[in-house]
Amino acid sequence: MTDASPSLLDSDAPVLGRTAFSQRLLDWFDRHGRHDLPWQYDRTPYRVWVSEIMLQQTQVATVIPYFERFMQRFPDVAALAEASQDEVLHLWTGLGYYARGRNLHKAARVVTAEHGGRFPVDSLDAMVALPGVGRSTAGAVIAQSTGDRAVILDGNVKRVLTRLHALEGWTGRPAVERDLWRLAEHYTPQARVVDFTQAMMDLGATLCRRGQPDCERCPFNDVCVAHARGEERRFPESKPKKAIPVRTTRMLVLRDARGHILLEQRPSQGLWGGLWSLPQFDGDDEIDDWLALHAPLAMREQAWASFVHVFSHFRLEITPVPASVSSLDAVGETRRWYDPEQPDAVGLAAPVKKLLESLTPFALTQP
Repeated sequence: MTDASPSLLDSDAPVLGRTAFSQRLLDWFDRHGRHDLPWQYDRTPYRVWVSEIMLQQTQVATVIPYFERFMQRFPDVAALAEASQDEVLHLWTGLGYYARGRNLHKAARVVTAEHGGRFPVDSLDAMVALPGVGRSTAGAVIAQSTGDRAVILDGNVKRVLTRLHALEGWTGRPAVERDLWRLAEHYTPQARVVDFTQAMMDLGATLCRRGQPDCERCPFNDVCVAHARGEERRFPESKPKKAIPVRTTRMLVLRDARGHILLEQRPSQGLWGGLWSLPQFDGDDEIDDWLALHAPLAMREQAWASFVHVFSHFRLEITPVPASVSSLDAVGETRRWYDPEQPDAVGLAAPVKKLLESLTPFALTQP
C-alpha cells in the first residue's frame, strides 16, 4: 500500500501514509517511549512470549516483578515445559486470568515436543496454533524477537486507531475488528518493526489512555478525528453492558490439630482451573453431608462474614465456614493440608490466598 492510498474506511478520518505515520510515531518513541522494560533485553522469542501473555489484560507495572521472578525460575522454554502446573500457577498467583498461566505451560510443552524447543517465529499460523496465542500476540512475538514485519492489534493499538479514525462500534464486533486489522496492516512499516510495535503499545498505554487521554502531547493530535470533535472519551465504544450476575458460594475452612487447612484442587477446566482452593459448597447442608462422609468428628462453627470477589463477568459472594477436626486420613492427589506458616509452592485462587494469609496458625479465628 502506498503513502497516497485512500481511506480504508467509510469515515472522514484522514489516513496518513505508512511512511508518514511510522515516522511521526518513531520520532515520538525515540524521545518518549519505554526503552528499559526487562523483556526488552535479550529479546528471545521465549522472553517476549512470556511478557506478552502476562501483559494481556494486565498493566506493565504489575507484570514486571512477576516476569522477573518467572525468568529466574524458568529461564528458558525447556525449564517451563519440565515444571509442574502447580509450580507455574504458584508463580502466576495474583496475576489473574489463570487460563493464561495454564496455556503458557501447555504451549511450552508443545514448543518442546513439536518444535524442538524453538518457537516457530517464521510462521504466523504455527504461532497462532500454540495454546493461548492469538493473532496479535503471535505478531508481537515475531516482530519483537526477530524484527520481521508482523502486525499487532492489542487493546492499546485498538484504542489509538479507533480514536484516530473515530471508528464507530464496539471493537469486539467482528466487522469493527476487521476494519482495525486493515488499518493496523496499513500503518505497519517494513523497517524498525521492533520499535514500531513497541511504540504503538506505548502510545496507547501512556498517552492515548482510556480514561484520561493526553492529547496535547500526542504526535497525531492534528489528524485525530476524535480529538478534532472533542470526543476522545467516546472512543472506543464500550462493550454493550449487561447486568453483572451475582453468584454465591460457601468455602469450608477446615483446620486440623496442627493448624493446617484442607485444600482441594479445582478441575482443570472452569473457574480457577487447576488452582488449589478451599472446598466449595452451595449451602450448609452440603457442608454437613461432606463432613459426615469425610470428617465425621469435625466441629463446624458459625460462618464468618461474607466478602465479594469480582470477576470480569460476574461477582462471587464468598462465605467462609470454619470447622476443626483432630485428625484426618490421607487426603489423596486432589486434596492436601496447607500450612499457612510454611506455604507450599502451589497455585492458589486469589481470594483463597488472601483468606489463608489472614489466618493465625493455631487459632482459627475470623480474620
